[in-house]
Amino acid sequence: MANSNAKRKVYLENATRKELNSLVRSGSVSAREVRQARILLLADENSREGQRPDSYIAECVGVCERQVSRVRQRFVEHGLETTLQRQTRSDAGVPQKVDGAVEAQLVRLCCSEPPAGQQRWTLQLLVDELGKLTVGAQVCRETVRRTLKKIASNPGKQNASAFRKPTAPASLHIWSE
Repeated sequence: MANSNAKRKVYLENATRKELNSLVRSGSVSAREVRQARILLLADENSREGQRPDSYIAECVGVCERQVSRVRQRFVEHGLETTLQRQTRSDAGVPQKVDGAVEAQLVRLCCSEPPAGQQRWTLQLLVDELGKLTVGAQVCRETVRRTLKKIASNPGKQNASAFRKPTAPASLHIWSE
């Protein structure tokens, strides 16, 4: 790929320019699509104003120059539809290691007594014990940490779901007859 850092030139046809203008003016598309459409319209070499530098386009649209060059490159290499559509994540089809059943076992472990000789459960103890209990997936320490953070497991903490909130402050005099 000779001269891969060269600036890609965008040449829009009239029909494509009209489509992008209507896309920018309509309020029914995502802000990301509008931003990319504006970048393409400003980067068009066939426009009346002529060639514009990436710094000018970036300032007008409110993105960095690198984003402008990436949109140019994607348009030149893949076309309009691919440029406007969001890319699918590479890990989108990867199933989560900690599903509801494993999470329930983890919560049960956290609420149980720690092993003999330990004052409390540590992350490594939870990982080891969870590895013994679950047959399928091996989970790492970071996965256990993220799961515990997500469920906000703290048996001593008063939160809205576990304890009733006091209805009146202690300093308020309660009338009785």
